[in-house]
Amino acid sequence: MAGQHTVAHAVTRALLRHGVTHVFGQGIPNLLMLTCEELGITQVGYRTENAGGYMGDGFSRISGKACVLAAQNGPAATLLVAAMGEAMKASTPMVALVQDVNREFTDKNAFQEYDHLALYAGCTKWARVVHMASRIEEYIDMAFTIATSGRPGPVALMLPADLLLEPGHELKRTENLGYFPLDRVMPPRQRVQEAARRIASAKRPLVIAGGGVHLSGAAEVLARLQEEAHVPVATTMMGKGSVSDHHPLTIGVVGSAMGVNSPTRYLREQITGADLVVLVGNRTNQNGTDSYTLYPRDAEYIHIDIDSHEIGRNYEAYRLQGDARETLEALVEALHEQDLAPRRNHRAQVEREIAEGKAKYRAEAASVLSSTASPIRPERLMTELDAVLDPHDIVVADASYSSFWTVNYLTSQRAGQRFLTPRGMAGLGWGLPMAMGASIAAPDSTVYCLSGDGGFGHVWSELETARRMNIKVVLMVLNNSILGFSKHNDNARFGMHNTAVNFTAVDHCSVARGAGCEAILVSDPSQIADALRQAKANAVTTLIEIRCDPNAFPPFTHYADMDLHV
Repeated sequence: MAGQHTVAHAVTRALLRHGVTHVFGQGIPNLLMLTCEELGITQVGYRTENAGGYMGDGFSRISGKACVLAAQNGPAATLLVAAMGEAMKASTPMVALVQDVNREFTDKNAFQEYDHLALYAGCTKWARVVHMASRIEEYIDMAFTIATSGRPGPVALMLPADLLLEPGHELKRTENLGYFPLDRVMPPRQRVQEAARRIASAKRPLVIAGGGVHLSGAAEVLARLQEEAHVPVATTMMGKGSVSDHHPLTIGVVGSAMGVNSPTRYLREQITGADLVVLVGNRTNQNGTDSYTLYPRDAEYIHIDIDSHEIGRNYEAYRLQGDARETLEALVEALHEQDLAPRRNHRAQVEREIAEGKAKYRAEAASVLSSTASPIRPERLMTELDAVLDPHDIVVADASYSSFWTVNYLTSQRAGQRFLTPRGMAGLGWGLPMAMGASIAAPDSTVYCLSGDGGFGHVWSELETARRMNIKVVLMVLNNSILGFSKHNDNARFGMHNTAVNFTAVDHCSVARGAGCEAILVSDPSQIADALRQAKANAVTTLIEIRCDPNAFPPFTHYADMDLHV
């Protein structure tokens, strides 16, 4: 096939035009993967289709480009659904190219034939089957345009196997549509000016930034708003890193984990006492609002979001529909036209309140942050990790407890530092593959990944992928031999738990070494610092197995004053 121009070659050349460097696929669509490798696109050959989708997710979030997945029709295609569901909720641009049966075999019970359009109806922005070779370039462009424009998300394009073998038509298009946000739109100037007036005249304004700040690349301008308008900023879990945690007007991550030992436990009144809340790229979901009890009911809201459907969904708001970066830039300029003296004069008091709340947290949590106990407290691990993090390091966490340990106990050292968590669907198993995708996108950054043994058990096999593809991640596995959230949450709600939450002992270090990776066992807190240094120095992915206290749990508000150790 080398040197020919089939439809598969046309698809590959269109991918190159859109800036695609990697395709996450396992060899199928066969001809497409062959042409990708022929023309210089790297195939990241995962071991499981769902984990391949998680890798693409991490790649997209860090690279600023739509990831491309490839899969076979039938079982492989169905396993992309979890990754697409996360991408749909978390607004990650994703283009899935899925092989379909030969067109002449459609609706004849061909091997692994399935109604993929129905399958993807609820987890994509758009899904189509391409029937004509002459329209392939047009459909590829539609796929990237829909994935990267407006609120980014996943799309799927079905490519019949026989179509890929046909002669390709001449390619005429030249635009690169593979980055996001593709189109930066902003609200009318008069609405931005009115929003600036409301912020300037508010007595206790507050910004709560969500993951849309990172999607838009708006962290630096949000930091300008924080400093120049003297407005405190809190974030959701996905918004972690939107501003520097060192800034005296940074509150931290707010939501469902503001209980005992939480860094924001004593800052709750900064949220509940606000008279104006500016929401930026924030879905106002259940976790971010502590089950809709945290945000003040009597406050006025201004909501900035690219998705008009999200504005005012749960809190009626003054609408600023547009790209977060463009809108915030216009808002900062409009605020310069306002009298900010009241904000400036009130700043010292707000900074003092935030500093006092954080000091109370440090005093309360000192025993767990510096714990010498064995099995190890996760808070102690986070203290050690925080001490070695650089401003451009990337931290990735699996779902459940791992996400809460990282976003609560690690410090964002600059506006724009990335802390990736699968909070769209919050499913287990994302941690390692998402970190691998992030490492591919940022090979010069150190990528740290935290996973519980429950989540890691979903994706052990991808250690082989990491070794084969020379992908380096510092992987910390919290081994407490339980599904922590399931066990503790059942204990909290019902005073009992089911038998599935308990695991038999697993030697994770042997699993890692068996796949060709390095491994370090840590059973005492005094060993953590050396393990982190060694893992960073190693040339390959290194698993650090942490023997973790099974009675340790994040500072969920609804866990307060409950005995979970049944």
